[in-house]
Amino acid sequence: MEVWALEAYGSAYCLQELLTIKSDDVLGRIKVYEAIVKGDNIPEPGVPESFKVLMKEMQALCI
Repeated sequence: MEVWALEAYGSAYCLQELLTIKSDDVLGRIKVYEAIVKGDNIPEPGVPESFKVLMKEMQALCI
């Protein structure tokens, strides 16, 4: 429900951050932490682990 509210409000970047870096993008969290410590720009978020799991499950079902 919160995702729908953010989508309706038009905050796409906040929603992307919540669903990737702050959620389950393991490598993304590490890269963001390193960028913050070094003072660099924050990199683009990657693919969440939940999406990778979904893809593997679909491959297992031959879909």
